[in-house]
Amino acid sequence: MAQGTFFITSRTQTPVFQTERSAELFLDVVQSYRLRHQFLLHAFVVVPDHFHLILTPSRGVTLERSVQYLKGGFSFRAKKELAIQREIWQPKYHDRRIRDGEECAALFRYLVDNPVKRGLAETSSEFPFSSANPRFLGELDAFPERFETSNLSA
Repeated sequence: MAQGTFFITSRTQTPVFQTERSAELFLDVVQSYRLRHQFLLHAFVVVPDHFHLILTPSRGVTLERSVQYLKGGFSFRAKKELAIQREIWQPKYHDRRIRDGEECAALFRYLVDNPVKRGLAETSSEFPFSSANPRFLGELDAFPERFETSNLSA
């Protein structure tokens, strides 16, 4: 089982997260599994057609299982609560194990800047579905000690 901290990307078939309701539902799913101690959540962004997360699976939980919780949990709830009956996710996801503080800082910056580069917000902190938004203070886990955290702020 691969232990470590990962940068995860998964794309949807269509821009599912273009509505506030669906993006908030996905974030609720993410937080529900975080609160069940399935993984540590360090950073995230949810844009209309994909998400990026930086997470550390909990001991005994594989990375694949963590992603399955998120994608499957959202699919189940979206069908029930949003009446989405079509396939939501593209079949695969991309993961990258973060090896050091420099790589972590670069991936964190990419994640935080994503909505700005896509023209979805003027600043990363004003985008409503990003851990850079102040409303998520206290809803994230600290980065592992092996990463220099002074470079990891929005």
